[in-house]
Amino acid sequence: MTSLLRNCWRLSQSLSTNAPKRYVKAFPSIRWNSTEVTEKTEKTETRPTVRKPNLCIDVDRLKNFGRYIAECLPKYVQKVQIVNKDELEVMIAPLGVFPTIAFLRCHYNAQFNNIIDITALDVPNRQYRFEVVYHFLSLVYNSRIRIKTYTDELSPLDSITEEFKGAEWYEREVWDMFGIYFLRHPDLRRILTDYGFEGHPLRKDFPLSGYVEVRYDDEKKRVVAEPLELTQEFRKFDLSAPWEQFPKFRDSAPAIETVVTEKREK
Repeated sequence: MTSLLRNCWRLSQSLSTNAPKRYVKAFPSIRWNSTEVTEKTEKTETRPTVRKPNLCIDVDRLKNFGRYIAECLPKYVQKVQIVNKDELEVMIAPLGVFPTIAFLRCHYNAQFNNIIDITALDVPNRQYRFEVVYHFLSLVYNSRIRIKTYTDELSPLDSITEEFKGAEWYEREVWDMFGIYFLRHPDLRRILTDYGFEGHPLRKDFPLSGYVEVRYDDEKKRVVAEPLELTQEFRKFDLSAPWEQFPKFRDSAPAIETVVTEKREK
């Protein structure tokens, strides 16, 4: 055993001193803050902070697909455009909600089988004050699409719950917040507000303070709703609108590119 150790020691002494070492450095590198503002890195802000377009998305492919939808559904598609340089939007007539969405779900070149969201927008000065927006995702083609349509307080829209079961709660939310009615919905009732709530909170004509206030009554031992009573005098605040924070960019060109579609002559 002693001779074996002696031979190993002699062998280690005979090795070259330039042999690579096998241990790792304790601190191989130190990461410095690369965002430190200096004279070289300081740049003047020329545009407001906005989402940058995804360079991996083929915009020409989106335009061609938008033209393809307009050619397949000329009765319902009214306009096709590219928003924010990489988002495809298709504007359709209210009667074409169910046929268009069924086409996008079942057609082989689309296969938008996932519904992301359904929301709405209220613009009271329009003839059709409500703008309903649908978002869909195609996992097969890794693509997204936005469908927009319009309606008013009295005109209902077709429900898409027959195609997408996940749209049931989204349509209930739009009905609860905006009062947009959906035909053939299996269970169209409020989902966010309480039972007996009056009005639709996300309409522009709905007051910010609401109509009633809720409190717990010690005598009745339950929560009661009573007419709203403001505890202080109404004060009017004259503040600038939030969309005027960037006055230099109010007159900039809109980030919308219209896709020209060829209409076939009958």
